[in-house]
Amino acid sequence: MAPNFLSQLTGSFAMPAAENPTVSMIEAAYRHHDLDWRYINCEVSPDALGDAVRGAKAMGWAGFNCSIPHKVAVIDHLDGLGQSAEIMGAVNTVVRRGHSLIGENTDGKGFVQAMREAIDPDGKSVVLFGAGGAARAVSVELALAGARTINIVNRSPARGGGLVGLLNERTPTSADLTVWDRTFAIPEGTDIVVNATSIGLFPDVDGRLDIDMASLTPGMVVADGIHNPPRTNLVRDAEARGCTVLDGLGMLVNQGVIAIKYWTDIDVDPSVMRRTVEELLYSH
Repeated sequence: MAPNFLSQLTGSFAMPAAENPTVSMIEAAYRHHDLDWRYINCEVSPDALGDAVRGAKAMGWAGFNCSIPHKVAVIDHLDGLGQSAEIMGAVNTVVRRGHSLIGENTDGKGFVQAMREAIDPDGKSVVLFGAGGAARAVSVELALAGARTINIVNRSPARGGGLVGLLNERTPTSADLTVWDRTFAIPEGTDIVVNATSIGLFPDVDGRLDIDMASLTPGMVVADGIHNPPRTNLVRDAEARGCTVLDGLGMLVNQGVIAIKYWTDIDVDPSVMRRTVEELLYSH
């Protein structure tokens, strides 16, 4: 007997976008694995968020994603939070567990999962640029994965200091702040360098992090959280210096893989999802 459609429905509480890469890759995974599920993009205004969450619960949705501006506000309408979502205070994935809707955050989890293809963060020294939502998600998950030290490099001392305080108080890592007011040289002994800013994001693809490229060495893993374009200037520059590089597509795809696992309990093929996103991004 075919599953009830509404009980098998996941959705994205996000602003509408033509050719949304998340929608495309998740639908591709459903088709590839012959899953009778749908992933739809819903436009929800901030003042209607509570009604939308109650509606999703009433209709038996398996869960949904939240994008900006709902990642924090949605927490007030949920029944509970997963560990990392509770620490970082932001939700991008909601999962039905029994009669409850539980908030999770798969952004950082997807990043760490992609990173493990090149390096295990456990015991490693990290330099991370940025202190916004993406930086918070990535740094918390790196800390929970065992990163020994995390140096937050950020232009705003207040925002950067807030993230450092969170990491030191709520996770096992040792975090410190460098105020980014000049060209930054990556310290010797750094294992992992992460761009969690929007520098280089489409349409401002010419943007470059203000770092001393000579300080990048072949032993470092350099990861860029930006997926559009997949090959940012940071990825190209670090690759030219002999570093192992990871593009933002790995984070995008793996956070989707983890979300689908939450909803369906099925491990989907990430290569199908990555190929779909690559075809979408490289066709423009």
